[in-house]
Amino acid sequence: MDMKKQLTADQALVEEALARYAEQWPELGDLQRAMAYSLLSGGKRIRPVLTLAACRLFGGQAEKALPFACGLEMIHTYSLIHDDLPCMDNDDFRRGKPTNHKVYGEATAVLAGDSLLTAAFGVLAQAELSPEQIVRGVACLSQAAGPAGMAGGQILDLLGEGKTLTYDEIVQIQNLKTGCMIEAAVRLGAIAAGSTPEEEEAVAEYARKIGLAFQIRDDVLDVLGDEAELGKPIGSDQENQKSTFVGLKGIEGCEALIEELTEGAIASLASYPGSEFLCELARMLAGRTK
Repeated sequence: MDMKKQLTADQALVEEALARYAEQWPELGDLQRAMAYSLLSGGKRIRPVLTLAACRLFGGQAEKALPFACGLEMIHTYSLIHDDLPCMDNDDFRRGKPTNHKVYGEATAVLAGDSLLTAAFGVLAQAELSPEQIVRGVACLSQAAGPAGMAGGQILDLLGEGKTLTYDEIVQIQNLKTGCMIEAAVRLGAIAAGSTPEEEEAVAEYARKIGLAFQIRDDVLDVLGDEAELGKPIGSDQENQKSTFVGLKGIEGCEALIEELTEGAIASLASYPGSEFLCELARMLAGRTK
């Protein structure tokens, strides 16, 4: 199966599983609808795809990693709901649709995000893996999503608004806010496969590099992207007075960084047979337009 066919197949596998989980939530007011609205609104599903791919790379069965992949995507979705709130980035559109709080109101949007975050760990606990693997998976994801990861990056991002940050400060924010969850994605796949510590670290190095390249590309698209294709307004970084990679390095400098990081990510997996999908995925993400 070639890269694009595998990607499409994995995205479909994730979509079907997420829909099954959503069907199990009780219908209490608008809560279930608000959760499903954001969770099932599309998206590239890159993080859960990375989980499945890392599991396969180390000889595991992707289906057994599916609860890990879906729990991760639920937490990613909760973060988007909260990120769009008026008290954060105050965005009206996400993936070409009105943001959650625009449809269901701020209170329900907060609860939808809270519920997705909490439900995610219940999903991880349902994985048909050993108790040790499940505990490791829960620890990995909670670390990546909490104050030492995504939430910590978000507060640094808010504190940096209106300030001129250094390159290292922007890297720290993005490594926490975006990179930690991308790294968790591949670590979860490696854990589900029963990989060695050396194997897990190799794929984590890959993820750290593509995670930073991913955010640099986001900064470029916020300046040069097509609003209709992106499904959200462009120019929000400037509007929110955020320091960005584009502001420091310029477009050409950012393109060079993306290429360097992508090639470094590919090199980190060079000694592992079967890494072609992950290598091609890195190149695809580097050149994305949305």
